Amino acid sequence: VFLSLQLFGTIVWILVASTQIPLALLQGWVMFVAVTAWFLSIVFLSVFLFGYANRIAVNWNQADFIFHGATFVFYFGAFLLQAATTSLHYFPRKFNSTTPETILSGREYNISIAASV
Repeated sequence: VFLSLQLFGTIVWILVASTQIPLALLQGWVMFVAVTAWFLSIVFLSVFLFGYANRIAVNWNQADFIFHGATFVFYFGAFLLQAATTSLHYFPRKFNSTTPETILSGREYNISIAASV
């Protein structure tokens, strides 16, 4: 489970980092969630790999449940913000301009869709 979190967290991190950021505050939160969850899953995995779980008196089932619950809530919120940014694709960049310029280009739109999924 932890390896899949690291793999998909890394993919989200790369996709969000490669997008053009028209709304830095929204995508900054998405990036923060992806990097934080990725880092904490590496710490969690290291605790188990190096045997510290046997030395630390913690209910690891409860800690795992809380970690994955919090990760789900934060990733769901990040998904909503990334999807909201993606949905702005068809809005014009300049409202009083006669040339149709969108906020996201076609390539950026596709990367943003992949990051949302």
